[in-house]
Amino acid sequence: MKSEDSYTKVRSGKDLAHWDPEDEYFWEQEGKRIAQRNLWISIPNLLCGFAVWLMWGIITVQMMNLGFPFTAAELFTLTAIAGLTGATLRIPASFMIRIAGGRYTIFLTSAMLIIPAAGAGIALQSQDTPLWVFQLLAFLSGVGGGNFACSMSNISTFFPKRQQGLALGLNAGLGNFGVTTMQILIPAVMTVGLFSFIGASEPMTLLKDSGTLIGRIPAGTETYIQNAGLVWVLILIPLVIAAWFGMNNLLTITPDPGHPLTAFGRVIGLYLIGFVTAGVGLYLYMPPPTGLGILNMWVAMVLIIVATLGLMRAVPGKIGANMARQFAIFKDKHTWSMTILYILTFGSFIGFSMALPLSITVIFGFTALEVDGVMQRVANPNGPSALTYAWMGPFVGALIRPLGGWISDKVGGSIVTQVIAGVMVVASAAVGYIMHLAYNSPAPEQYFMLFLMLFILIFAATGIGNGSTFRTIGVIYNREQAGPVLGWTSAVAAYGAFVAPLVIGEQIRGGTPENAMYGFAVFYALCMILNWWFYLRRNAYVKNP
Repeated sequence: MKSEDSYTKVRSGKDLAHWDPEDEYFWEQEGKRIAQRNLWISIPNLLCGFAVWLMWGIITVQMMNLGFPFTAAELFTLTAIAGLTGATLRIPASFMIRIAGGRYTIFLTSAMLIIPAAGAGIALQSQDTPLWVFQLLAFLSGVGGGNFACSMSNISTFFPKRQQGLALGLNAGLGNFGVTTMQILIPAVMTVGLFSFIGASEPMTLLKDSGTLIGRIPAGTETYIQNAGLVWVLILIPLVIAAWFGMNNLLTITPDPGHPLTAFGRVIGLYLIGFVTAGVGLYLYMPPPTGLGILNMWVAMVLIIVATLGLMRAVPGKIGANMARQFAIFKDKHTWSMTILYILTFGSFIGFSMALPLSITVIFGFTALEVDGVMQRVANPNGPSALTYAWMGPFVGALIRPLGGWISDKVGGSIVTQVIAGVMVVASAAVGYIMHLAYNSPAPEQYFMLFLMLFILIFAATGIGNGSTFRTIGVIYNREQAGPVLGWTSAVAAYGAFVAPLVIGEQIRGGTPENAMYGFAVFYALCMILNWWFYLRRNAYVKNP
C-alpha cells in the first residue's frame, strides 16, 4: 500500500493533478469525497438540462389548450426539432471533457440553458409569436440534450470501476428526473403569476380543459404559460454558480484545460459543429415552409451524424489530434453493439417521454363518432389530461435507474438487459393493441388506465436497462475509452427523442397508432438476439457475466 505522503494533491485552482480512484487508500482518504461532491453538483445541472430540452412536450400541449394558432402537426415539429438537435449535440459533447475539462464544460453548458429558457418565457407571452421563433427556441433547447453526454463522460472519470454502475446510474437516473420534474413543475407554475416583478404576469385563458398533478383545470381558467420557460432561469442561476465553485478538472483526463476562456471556446466550437449539421439536416428534412422536405427522416439522421463526425475530425491543431485519438472507439465492434442496446433503453425512455403527452391528448382527447355515415374524431369531454398523467412513466423510469445499475453490479449487466428487453417486447405489443382499440372507440377513456400502466412498465424497463448498459460498457472498456463510448452511445440513442414523436405522430395521422408500437416491439426482439450473441452465449465476445 502506498503511503499517505504519496497522495499529496497538486492543485492549480480547481485542477487536480493526481487522480487514482482504483487505489483504495487514495479513494478512502480524499478521492471519495471529491468524487461525490462533483456528482451531487452534476446531478441537478443535468436535471435542468433534461427539463429545458424536453419542456416542449408539455408546452405544446398547453399551447393547444390555449388556442395558439398552430396545427397539431406543427406543434409536433417543436418536440422533434428539440429532440434531433439535442441528440446531435451529444456527439461533440461526448469529447468535450477530454479537451476542455469537467468543471469548465459543465459550467458553460449549464449556463447556455438560460438562453432558450428565457427565450421561451418571452415568446410564450403572445399568441402572435410566429412559429419559426418557437422552432428556433426548440432548436436551441437541444443544448440540454447535449449536456447528458459530457456529464456522463465527466462522472465516469471520477469513480472506480466497481462503483461506476451506481454512480452513473445516480447521475443519469436523478438527472433524468428532469423529465418528471418538468412535467410536474411546469403545469403547477403556470397556475400562478410568479414573475410579476419583471412584468411577465399577463395570463391567457384556457379554451380547453388542462390539468396539473392534482387534477383537472377547467376551460376558462387563467394560465401563465410563460412561466414554463422562466422558472428554469430562476433555478439555473444558483446551479451554474455551484458548478463553477464546486467542481473540478482532472488533469489526468484533461492534461491542459487551459484558461477558462480558451476552454469555453473549445466547447462552443464543438457545439457550433452540431448546430450547423443539425440545422442543415432539419432544413433538408422539414416540409415547406420551414424547410425543403427533400429527405426522409432516416436519411437526414444518418447524414447529420456522418457530417458531425466528419467536421469534428477535420478540426485542425490540438483539438483535431485529440479527436483522432478518441475516434479509435469506432474501430471496436462493441461500440456499435452497445449503441444499439442503448437505443433499446435510453432511446425508448427519451423518445416516449417526448411523445407521450401529445399522444395522450390526441388518442384519448378525441372520440371516434359516426357523423352522416362518416367516422370522424371529435373532442372527448371525458378525455384524461396529459398534464395530469404524462409524468408518471418518466418518473418511474428515472427513479428505478440507479437500482438497475446496482443490480447489474451484482449479477451482470447483460443478463439484466436481456430480461428487460423481453419485458419491452411484450409490453410494447400490448400497448399497440390498446392504442388500436382506443383510437377507434367512441369511449377511448375506458382503455386509458391499462394504456398508462403498460407504458409505466415500459418506462420501468428502460430505467433498469439504462443502468445495465452502463455497467456493461464499464466492463468492456478502459477508463480512457469508457467516457467517449458512453457519450457516443447516449448521443445516438437520444435520436429517439426525434424518431418517436415523428413515427407515432405519423401513425396517428394515418389512423394506425398501433403500428408504431408493433414496430418498436420487433426492434426490441432483435436487441435480445444481439445482446445474447455478443455477451451471453457460451462463446460470447465478452462474457458478461
